Formats: sequence, structure tokens, C-alpha cells
Amino acid sequence: MFLEVSEAANKGAYEAGGYSVGCNIILPVEQKPNPYLHKWIYIPYFFVRKVILVKYSFAFIVMPGGIGTLDELFEALTLIQNRIIAGFPVVIFDKEYHKDLCEHIEMMVKHESISAEDMELLFVTDSVEDLVAHIRKYSIKKFGLKKKAYKAKWWFGESRK
Repeated sequence: MFLEVSEAANKGAYEAGGYSVGCNIILPVEQKPNPYLHKWIYIPYFFVRKVILVKYSFAFIVMPGGIGTLDELFEALTLIQNRIIAGFPVVIFDKEYHKDLCEHIEMMVKHESISAEDMELLFVTDSVEDLVAHIRKYSIKKFGLKKKAYKAKWWFGESRK
């Protein structure tokens, strides 16, 4: 059974007892929230969705995807590179799927379109264990993140139950 990447992430969070949220973009083709969400919102514009996703992120994990995935990857890298957002980890998962992309990024370094230091922004792996260790080191520890009980926010339209 194939799950959309975001659905797979939501399912993992949901089944692990986490609070799973979704930011659905309104598209001309049918799209509905996946069944593993506690809360979701509909966003009419890609730009707004990207701003929301970046603002509340402490790491990016890039799974096999399409044009939108690449758009969000390079947007995040550009914002980190220019110190507009904090330098948090960007993990590319699935070396075989992203092989050509990684080769292209290396070619950009070779042709001096980007600096060699920009390669340090990326961590490419096939290992879930290495991915988790990287996120723990460069996000959870770096930013002092702690698990705490979620408190409903009235300004998000959440109930206080």
C-alpha cells in the first residue's frame, strides 16, 4: 500500500501518540485530509503554506516527491543560506531516488554556482537511525527542544477541551 509522503508522516506521528496536523493546499483536483490528522487547515496559496511550514519547523526531511518537494527544499536552503531562518538540519532521505539531484548540487559546487560550505547544509541518508540521530543532534539539542503538553490556542480556532 502506497501512502502519500505527508500521510505517512502523519500516520507515524498519530500512531506514536503525537499530535498530527496538516496544511492542505486547495487544488483544482480533489484533495481531502488524510485520516491520521487531529487538526488540519485548508490554505488557498502555495506561498502561505510554505511560510507556515517554514515558520514552525526545526528540521526538514525531504522524502521522494515531486516539483513541490523540490520547491520547498530549495526555498528552505535559500533561507538558511542567507540566514533568514535558523540553520536547522535539512535531511534528504533515499539516496537512490535523490542521486541525480545530489549530483546536480555537487555540479553546482564544481561550477561555483554555490559554495562548498552550502553542501554542509544537507545530510543525505538511507538510514532512519542516522536521520533520527542527526535531527536529535542538530535540532533537538541545538534548539533545546523539549516535549511538552500541547495547549490549545484560541487564535487557531482550537477548543480548550
